[in-house]
Amino acid sequence: MSNIIAIVGRPNVGKSTLFNRLTESRKAIVDESAGVTRDRQYGKGVWNGIDFSIIDTGGYAVNSEDIFEGEIRKQVMLAIEEADVILFVVDVENGVTDMDEEVAAVLRRSNKQVFIAVNKVDNNMRINDSHEFYSLGLGEIYCISSMTGSGTGELLDAIVEVFPKDDPEEIEENVPRFAIIGRPNVGKSSFINALIGVDRNMVTDIAGTTRDAIHTRYNKFGHDFYLIDTAGLRKRTKVKEDVEFYSTMRSIRAIEDSDVCILILDAERGMEAQDVSIFHLIDRNKKGLVILVNKWDLIEKDNSSTIEITKQIKERISPFVDVPIMFISALSKQRILKALETAVEVYENRSKKIKTSELNEVMLKAIEAYPPPSIKGKFVKIKYVTQLPSQTPSFAFFANLPQYVKEAYRRYLENKIRENFNFSGVPIQIFIRKK
Repeated sequence: MSNIIAIVGRPNVGKSTLFNRLTESRKAIVDESAGVTRDRQYGKGVWNGIDFSIIDTGGYAVNSEDIFEGEIRKQVMLAIEEADVILFVVDVENGVTDMDEEVAAVLRRSNKQVFIAVNKVDNNMRINDSHEFYSLGLGEIYCISSMTGSGTGELLDAIVEVFPKDDPEEIEENVPRFAIIGRPNVGKSSFINALIGVDRNMVTDIAGTTRDAIHTRYNKFGHDFYLIDTAGLRKRTKVKEDVEFYSTMRSIRAIEDSDVCILILDAERGMEAQDVSIFHLIDRNKKGLVILVNKWDLIEKDNSSTIEITKQIKERISPFVDVPIMFISALSKQRILKALETAVEVYENRSKKIKTSELNEVMLKAIEAYPPPSIKGKFVKIKYVTQLPSQTPSFAFFANLPQYVKEAYRRYLENKIRENFNFSGVPIQIFIRKK
């Protein structure tokens, strides 16, 4: 189960600075002028061994005729609806404003766990000023400085305590989970229904028919795993941005809860920007991946159609191109069992362990044939390689000067591993350590 925090508040209170602090990144643009953040930002964080996802929203403004502020307000409402925990950021310098009161009124109606982060408390004098935020009626307040990081530790301690606890039985159950990911209306539910032979999930032409992630146990033909059908929308809407948001957020939950992701594309539309963003989420979470091009029966094709489309997809997902790509039709059940078998192979690849002796025999020859280039007259010598005991394939190369091994050579090492050992559909991590 993923844990999602939504950061909300009026414009220019320091939400993006706090987002950057919690994700240890600089993804969100920070500026003194209000309204800089317009789109939702998604990031990942970890505290006390607990992973969580963070949504940075635009500043919530009420009774405004500004078109951007109207869209931002809509985004905030969607983020609140989707999150497990709401982090309401206020500014101690300005005190409680009418806009804060409006946001607080919205949050009180949400029935979600809310934490008030009083930002810009840079000294002890301002702690006394923060007490007025108790008047918002949302419980305990936390004094922080998103600029310096002061107080954020205590805030995160409190947040991780209230995250939904996973079902212990579900954790103990060692059954692979395959998440069916994709844009609304690409045929995710149809694919699952075709596999299990029952109309388990509702299918319509309306984008967003599936609302929640549905777990279906598949136990046929010697296979045993869960299929997770992901949602597109909670409600019908014509707003494209809302469609994108819901499909992405639901996909995030399913991705983080799965072992292998089956990304379904629409053959008529190809791989679009939203598909690419979902692919990057899968890659970032180090999950196995199979790409299925659905509705292949509706396409006019010739002998080179599959080659051309495969090439186009690999261009969009580069540099991680060692991914199985299959062309299916959920309606006519064309190649759907083959797709499933491929997903099982990817799962096995993800949990594969290579013997250290075998790994060294192959990789040291490859390194000898093409050693790392010298830098400043210094030669890098890689003496040893081993696979790390991690959930996803990770390899540690021990060298005398690890700092001089560049990204291009890391890519070379990864490609050589893929050439000699089958890790199709699985992201690989390469670490260079001091020997």
